[in-house]
Amino acid sequence: MTKALFIVDVQNDFTEGGALGVEGGDAVAAAISQYLADHADEYALIVASRDWHDGDNDNGGHFADGEPDFIDSWPVHCVGGTQGAEYDAGLDTAAVTHHVKKGQGEPAYSLFEGVDDEGRTVSELLEQHGVLEIDVTGIATDYCVRASALDALAHGRRVRVLTDLIAGVAAESSDAALAELAHAGAVLTESAR
Repeated sequence: MTKALFIVDVQNDFTEGGALGVEGGDAVAAAISQYLADHADEYALIVASRDWHDGDNDNGGHFADGEPDFIDSWPVHCVGGTQGAEYDAGLDTAAVTHHVKKGQGEPAYSLFEGVDDEGRTVSELLEQHGVLEIDVTGIATDYCVRASALDALAHGRRVRVLTDLIAGVAAESSDAALAELAHAGAVLTESAR
C-alpha cells in the first residue's frame, strides 16, 4: 500500500509567539520531527504545506481590513518571504519530498489548494505516486488540518489523523473537527499505533 504523510502548516506564525500561534505548536513540530526520524521510510511521499500569502494585498479578504472575525478574516500572517511563513525551527524537513505553498493571493485552508515548487498540485502528486493512504499531521486541527483531511477523503484516499501530532486553536472547535473527520471516515489514532 502506497502511503503519504501530510505535514500541514507547521510554521512560525502558527506556533507559540507567532501572529496566530497555537498552544502546543512547538511541541507538535518536535514530535513530527521525531516521528519522521523513526518512520519516514514508510512513506512514498512526505508533503509539507505552508501558508504563503502576498504581503501587498488582503489575499482575497483573508487579511482583515480592521478587526478580524477569526472565521473568514484574520490578522496578517505567513507572508511569503518573512520569518512568520518559514517552518517552525523544531520541524526537521530533511525527509520532506515535496514542499507546497498555498494561499498565494487568496484564502486557502486545505493543503490540496497549494502547489509545489514545480507548480504541481497535491492531487497530481498523489496520482503520480499511486498513493492510497494518507496520514495527516500539523496545525491547526480545527482549520487547515481539518480541511486537508476532508479533501483527502473527498479524493478517495484512506485517511488517518495522527492525534498526537496535531495542535488546534481551541479545544471545543478542535474536538468538533475531529468528530466531523471521524464521521466522514477518517481514522483517529496516535502515531505509535
